[in-house]
Amino acid sequence: MRTNRIRTTALAATALVAALSLTACGGEDKAMGTKPAGAAETATPAPTNTGSTNGSTNGTDGTDDKAQQDAPKAGTPETQTVPSQGKHAGGNGKKPETAPNEKAAPSIPACTPKNSKVKVSSVSRPINHLLLTVTNTDSTNCAAYYAPFLRFDGAQAVYPILDDSKPQAVVTLAPGEEAYAGIGLLGEPGQNEPVPSANLGVIMVDKNNQSKGETTLKLPADTATDGLGFVTYWQSDVENALMF
Repeated sequence: MRTNRIRTTALAATALVAALSLTACGGEDKAMGTKPAGAAETATPAPTNTGSTNGSTNGTDGTDDKAQQDAPKAGTPETQTVPSQGKHAGGNGKKPETAPNEKAAPSIPACTPKNSKVKVSSVSRPINHLLLTVTNTDSTNCAAYYAPFLRFDGAQAVYPILDDSKPQAVVTLAPGEEAYAGIGLLGEPGQNEPVPSANLGVIMVDKNNQSKGETTLKLPADTATDGLGFVTYWQSDVENALMF
């Protein structure tokens, strides 16, 4: 059911924002590589001196001895390459190789309070909804990643995020372009008593779903929420943002 997916996402987002409150708003998060616990280092076996001046054994040219030295010892784990994120890149634990002429795609910076502006407005349809709009105010492109984290009147718990609204691709904004997120104010009728709210905290995130700063907005008059509504992922048009 939609309610279960919304609540599951809200719990994960709340835990993330609680952890992020220990750092300064807008701080850059740096990924830290870790090495699997208990991973053994691979020792390179010392070459065996056979006493022969040409390095051969039993009349051979030394090829067999070199192969035996290069082969890993039985029962000795091979050294694995660990990606910087601390997770194995593949089933064998080794980082995928990149073709000589292949270049990594440039990362698009996230839309943040430093390069964009967010506003909230009321809508006539559907009822009990608000529209959140972010505008790129910079001279270069930015991306509206994931969904905004919302906090009504400074609540500790973030507002539930609607998983069913996830778009097929991240919304990228050229200078002056906009992205939209719909806010449903109420859950199922009669579940909770709506509480009036005056202010809305909007937290923008980067491609790793990490906080990049919070903006506080004045809510339209007579806004009330029961805490059981939702916010959608960022959408490229208003119709998609308000269809849920």
